Amino acid sequence: MSGGRPRLVVASNRGPFTLEERSDGSVALHPGAGGLAPSLAAALAGRTDTVWVAAALSPADRTAAGRSEDVAVESDQSGLALRFVDIDDETFRSAYDVVANATLWFSFHGLFDASRRPLFDRRFYEAWERYRLYNLAFAAAVDAVAAPGAVVLVNDYHLLLTGSALAQARPDLFTVHFSHTPFPGAEELELLPPSVRAELLGSMSCFGACGFHTARWAGGFRRCADAAGIEAPPTFHAGLGADLERLRALAGSEAVGRHASALEERFSGRRLIVRSDRIELSKNILRGLRAFDLVLHEHPALRGRVTMLSRGYPSREGLPEYLAYRAEVEHLTELVNERWATSTWTPVELDVDDEFSATVAALMRYDVLLVNPVRDGMNLVAKEGPSLNTRDGVLVLSRFAGAYEDLGEDALSIHPFDVSDTADALVRALEMPAGERSRRAAALRSKAQHLAPAAWLEQVLSEARLSGRAVTRPSC
Repeated sequence: MSGGRPRLVVASNRGPFTLEERSDGSVALHPGAGGLAPSLAAALAGRTDTVWVAAALSPADRTAAGRSEDVAVESDQSGLALRFVDIDDETFRSAYDVVANATLWFSFHGLFDASRRPLFDRRFYEAWERYRLYNLAFAAAVDAVAAPGAVVLVNDYHLLLTGSALAQARPDLFTVHFSHTPFPGAEELELLPPSVRAELLGSMSCFGACGFHTARWAGGFRRCADAAGIEAPPTFHAGLGADLERLRALAGSEAVGRHASALEERFSGRRLIVRSDRIELSKNILRGLRAFDLVLHEHPALRGRVTMLSRGYPSREGLPEYLAYRAEVEHLTELVNERWATSTWTPVELDVDDEFSATVAALMRYDVLLVNPVRDGMNLVAKEGPSLNTRDGVLVLSRFAGAYEDLGEDALSIHPFDVSDTADALVRALEMPAGERSRRAAALRSKAQHLAPAAWLEQVLSEARLSGRAVTRPSC
């Protein structure tokens, strides 16, 4: 960053890059594979007024954090600087695993099994205190770097308590929080203890504005605030679109070309149903497998002619629920294959890795893309797939994915809990006439690119500037 303190500060748990110290003492930067961080980093390309504040996750990150200085990104994201926040291991694990991922994520996605969870015991309240400390550390880092009157974009459920801290420490800042997850209804949020719910909503109300990917999630937040007697800040929705420029560059790369050739050889002559998810409970992988099993049971003519390729990224394997879910996914895959496989055909191919170039190749190749989450803030795969696909592939899309608000008219919509509905949609997609496939695919490509990262960022920052400062509300 050139000259002076930044006029824009971006804060998130995970940054767009992690650092690695080379043997010669220099530092290598490794970009994230997919999702929010690399898309947002691309949108910030060329800005020399920006610092990105993120948790130190690697040893090199922690070394940089200890020097309390920015790390320049010498890449196509020229001008972007990183500032790392070093959180002690116990605080990070409690904030990230116990509160953010095992409690807030479950609450926001409607994943609690009420007969067993949530369970708010002494351990949880100790973790909540550390979640508060984690947020205070981020607020202090933002305070340390932000210029007077700077715009601050805080991302996601890891940092919901920074709103009140920033309003008190820096009333000059224009702050906006953007949630990349769903936001639940008032009855669902009432599963959280009253003190936790009040602190969470109260802190969110102290941002200058709060943004969400869809009108539905923004409405959920306003209703929760109203039910708690808390004045919501200005809210807005902006559905992030696919980063077409980045995707095209990846599609033309040598690595993707190798994977594309391998896919053609591997699935030659067969139709391909593709899904790409983190192996995570909200993604609804098990019901997708059961739906494909039902397709093969009811439509013998499709056996041997169609394969489901499931690209699965390992996720949060420090949590027992996620380890158990991965084991269930692998076991059900084996059962489906045992039931229907032949000597020349495996019905379900499960690739468990995080190689994004292989995912890009699969998205280019699919005949059907299955995106069936139980609930998603957006789901960029639903937009990246149509942007990359070269076969007029059909999108089968859950009504509860945020992307449905933008794409539902041209996708085949499904209820994510209805296995029969999903099976019927898969068959309809496989049998769809070429003309209808082409029409739907063209419309999806166009809509998927609306509010690409740079345009999305400008809308979010505009909302921050228009909303004013949070300190103008008496509660903050």
